[in-house]
Amino acid sequence: MTDQKSGRQVSRRRYSAEFKSEALGLAEQVGVAGAAKQLGLHESQLYAWRKKARYEASRSETEKELAIENARLKRQLAKQAEELEILKKASAYFAKSLK
Repeated sequence: MTDQKSGRQVSRRRYSAEFKSEALGLAEQVGVAGAAKQLGLHESQLYAWRKKARYEASRSETEKELAIENARLKRQLAKQAEELEILKKASAYFAKSLK
């Protein structure tokens, strides 16, 4: 990124996750415009952070639900495999007795 006026290289600022979280908390209390002004940020930056935080929260919730469903399906599969094994043994036993 270069500064248009002077043509020199401008480095991007990086904010920690803690700073972003606190900034979003401040935005909840005083509003995005007020928080942006207090922190010296653009409002769009706070909106982008908020959007990303909501996306990640919903994504982790979805992953948790999928993990629960996966565990349930594994239990169901194990139970059905056990039932199938019992039926195979019973079938073999009754087939022998018919001969």
